[in-house]
Amino acid sequence: MLWHAPRHYFDRSHVTPINQLVPGQQSTIKVVIKAVKVDTTRRGMKIVRALVEDGTGMIYALWFNQPYLKRSLRPGTAVFLTGNIQSSRGRLEMTVREHEKVEGNTVLGAARIVPVYRATEGLGVRNLRGIAYQVLQDYAGDYPEILPAGVRERHDLIDIHSAWWNLHFPKSSTHLEAARRRLAFEEMLLWQWALFSHREQRRKDSSVGVPHRGGQELVKLIAKGLPFALTSAQARVVREIFADLAQERPMNRLVQGDVGSGKTVVAALAAVRVVGGGFQIAFMAPTEILAVQHYQALASVMIGTGIKIALLTGKTPAAEKKRIIADTAEGRIDILVGTHALIEEQVSFARLGLVVIDEQQRFGVRQRASLAEKGTVHPDVLVMTATPIPRTLALTYYGELDVSIIDEMPPGRKKVKTIVVKPGIKQRLYRFIAQTVAQGKQVYVVCPLVEESEKQDLHSATTLRHILANQVFPHLQVGLLHGKMKSDEKEAVTAAFRRGEIHILVTTTVIEVGIDVPNATVMIVVHAERFGLSQLHQLRGRVGRGEDQSYCILVSDPRTADSWKRLKIMEKTSDGFEVAEQDLALRGPGDFLGVRQHGLPEFKVADLIKDTSLLDAARRELAAGSIERELLNDLLLLQRDFLSHYANN
Repeated sequence: MLWHAPRHYFDRSHVTPINQLVPGQQSTIKVVIKAVKVDTTRRGMKIVRALVEDGTGMIYALWFNQPYLKRSLRPGTAVFLTGNIQSSRGRLEMTVREHEKVEGNTVLGAARIVPVYRATEGLGVRNLRGIAYQVLQDYAGDYPEILPAGVRERHDLIDIHSAWWNLHFPKSSTHLEAARRRLAFEEMLLWQWALFSHREQRRKDSSVGVPHRGGQELVKLIAKGLPFALTSAQARVVREIFADLAQERPMNRLVQGDVGSGKTVVAALAAVRVVGGGFQIAFMAPTEILAVQHYQALASVMIGTGIKIALLTGKTPAAEKKRIIADTAEGRIDILVGTHALIEEQVSFARLGLVVIDEQQRFGVRQRASLAEKGTVHPDVLVMTATPIPRTLALTYYGELDVSIIDEMPPGRKKVKTIVVKPGIKQRLYRFIAQTVAQGKQVYVVCPLVEESEKQDLHSATTLRHILANQVFPHLQVGLLHGKMKSDEKEAVTAAFRRGEIHILVTTTVIEVGIDVPNATVMIVVHAERFGLSQLHQLRGRVGRGEDQSYCILVSDPRTADSWKRLKIMEKTSDGFEVAEQDLALRGPGDFLGVRQHGLPEFKVADLIKDTSLLDAARRELAAGSIERELLNDLLLLQRDFLSHYANN
């Protein structure tokens, strides 16, 4: 019950005299009941009507459909009443929202800042308030204080017992914020400790890794053959990965990089280093489109090296699949690229040394673990994401991983020009599309739905493709791509677009990752208000992949000023991490990540957006060893249901 934090609070600390009540306001009064009666309306509604006074005046208090209250609201009873004031027939009345008898010195629902809990069936808010008070009375004093006085002083934190009382029954708004800060610090501290403990235990439980210190000559050969020089950010991340690979403990590293920042090349160099030492690589992507792209990219980079690469997906013919699985098991394949097919039971490796997982947030924890378990020794693990994740979320969500960031784009690429427009200019858009195609370039048009919906008045990909192909651009090739198509159909459309045979590709967010067509220079997103900022940024990353100027046009007619302001952020910045920070602030962490089952806790008190400084402070204190680990472990056990569940999933 201590961690059953209130959802919000009512400030009822001000008790208003009856002669100062104002119609239209919600007020709290302290009164004595003079008389009570129950009226019945023509429609059968029961109204409890009590005449009350406080020495400054009288007012009628009303309760609807609660006739049983007459038994407890006896004349002479002193009560606090909170409700809405209205004027009826020239006199004031209060529709009572909550009432509480004045009994002794303890009043929980009035004359104070009042907690409001998430109600449970059979337990109303007033019951929960009473339970919380009793729990605090009986158990708050026994709750362990894990923060030494020095830590509390450094970060201006109150003691834990004061924090519990002021979270549930604050003396003032200042006391409430002090309680919230203290408990937010403790939540973040315990979450970071849970991740750290889980990480250390996993390292102890796993078999000893293998240091990969060979392969330098092969790496130099590959790097020399690249048609471009690595950016300084890529070079830095490669050094960080190589340092991990040289250690005996297995690597667990996340590489974050904006769309087009060059993560695949970094992964390729890591793979070459491991192959050079005689080990194999498993490279898993969430979609066939992305797996094929990675396979082709790796194959082109490694021409002439003798490194054997294979592709395994759900579409791989049975005979070829059988041969690939056998060759991998015998060690004849160095790098196996694929989709979920890699984690099938029959797939095994002779000497798996490195697991690379792209767009890792699209895989579950068990899927990632099952691939790593295919090694006879514990392989190094490199996970990548093109979704820029704000620093606060990265420290919280990926606290058990070392994090590298590729925060620099390759030279020569022009910034994508982003424009937010209203739907009324579609004729101008059509002319712009025609001009783009006439210049030999290609266009994406993204819709939020695959097919029309009676519930939502939105353009669908299928309908818009029909309109564009038959009415607007009958002389051009207009393609359709969406997630409901069969794998071979999607691959055929993607290949045709890549070859330039399709001029305009009408699609859904299925193209969010995995399609790299430098000749596509225009991205049009219809109903852009239906997408999150980070998703729009991912879509925008499908263009601007060549040397030509590219454009992202967000077509939207938002209903609110906030929605319009949100989209205008896309015009102001092309920095994915800045977009992600804005998206996090607007949508919150659960919606930002899109999934809650991946392990991000719903903190009861802490706010990942405004409590960044507390998270940093908690991490520093853990690193400094300022807090006894035994106390942390004891408290983790105490809160097992809240914290340990997330750390282990």
